[in-house]
Amino acid sequence: MTIDSELVSRLRSALDAEAAISLLRRAVGTPSITGEEAAFARLLGTELEALGASDVTLSDFAPGRPNVRGLLRGEGDGPCLLLTGHTDTVHVRGWAERWAGTERESPFSGAIVDGAMWGRGTGDLKAGICTTLAAARLLRAAGLKPAADLLFAFIGDEESGELGSGVSAGIKAFVADIEAGAVPRPDFAIYVEPTRLNIYPAQMGFLICDITIAGRSAYFGLPELGVDALKAAHSVLSAIWVHSAELEARAPHELVGRPFALVTGLEGGGYIAVPGECRISLILKLLPGESLDDAVAGLEAAVRSAPVADGITISFAYPAGRDHAIGGTPSEVPADLRAVGLLREAILATRPDRGRIEGAPYWSEAPFLINRLGIPTVYCAPGDISNCHTLEEHVVVQEYLDGIVAFAAFLARFDRSVLARLERSVIA
Repeated sequence: MTIDSELVSRLRSALDAEAAISLLRRAVGTPSITGEEAAFARLLGTELEALGASDVTLSDFAPGRPNVRGLLRGEGDGPCLLLTGHTDTVHVRGWAERWAGTERESPFSGAIVDGAMWGRGTGDLKAGICTTLAAARLLRAAGLKPAADLLFAFIGDEESGELGSGVSAGIKAFVADIEAGAVPRPDFAIYVEPTRLNIYPAQMGFLICDITIAGRSAYFGLPELGVDALKAAHSVLSAIWVHSAELEARAPHELVGRPFALVTGLEGGGYIAVPGECRISLILKLLPGESLDDAVAGLEAAVRSAPVADGITISFAYPAGRDHAIGGTPSEVPADLRAVGLLREAILATRPDRGRIEGAPYWSEAPFLINRLGIPTVYCAPGDISNCHTLEEHVVVQEYLDGIVAFAAFLARFDRSVLARLERSVIA
């Protein structure tokens, strides 16, 4: 089954734009900074119940921090489609000061200015979550019912930046529920990170490394008694940059580009003394098919090859474990999967300028589904990642409304015949 202009026209005519915008404004108006997702989860649970979903469940993945899920049954013996995204947002520090005296002063107002809704979480990724809910509602308004069972799962703890949070605790709990049989096992998934309605079947992997270089401090007048950690750091930095150049010289991935190591921080030194300790922070990008363990081995070998003075010790810490103890693994599904093609058809029929196949310039939680469960998963939603996590976060209202129509068209045509033509191989 394909997406035709008649279907898109029918859906556009049935769309209640005002109700869809109101839904997004309520979502943005419910703060859900990482660690404080409960109120937004409850709102989503209410919306799922109003949609007619069964088994609507709020389940804590940490005390007072629930995931929310619900199942909307399709017609007949259809496949299971997972629509998922994270409920938490980054902080709002500096927002009110940036927009003081304007209608955008509150990060939770959902003010519409110049055709865009502004506020924390608009793009990352409440527009995506609301797109899924509004698309299911639109199907009903248009007199249509999906063949697939629609599993909605909105999970917390994706964003990093808040102390003690942001370690993907929400999706770890959700994946465990699937593995335990408490939740239906999806046949395909869309994770609604912002893509400007393009489709991302591949994403980078990453690791964050803190390198501690320890020497011995000494009074500046007697430097010969010390071992200069800052001087050793200079040598280590040079080795890291050489290693990055070697990574960048590898063949690029068609969608994700080239790997690299980026130094993001340098701390060291003190007051009129030989620096006894220095710390270098970096982030390393991996391509699909590359191993985090191999990346760590290569990085540490490069650093230890740096010429440093006797008495210098070097240690490594990896503080950002996600689906791997030391970071986030890269992932990829074949872009020629029939489900990917159907999603692209739906977007192109709605927005001919979108629907491009691209690589995610970020890491999010699809690898939990792809690599751990073998569920083909793509990122797709309205919103632009370039303004997310900033004081300029917004989503273009027309893009959001077009996304609802496109998702509804996809849901109307996603059935077992589409699934039967999927190449089930998953590239880890």
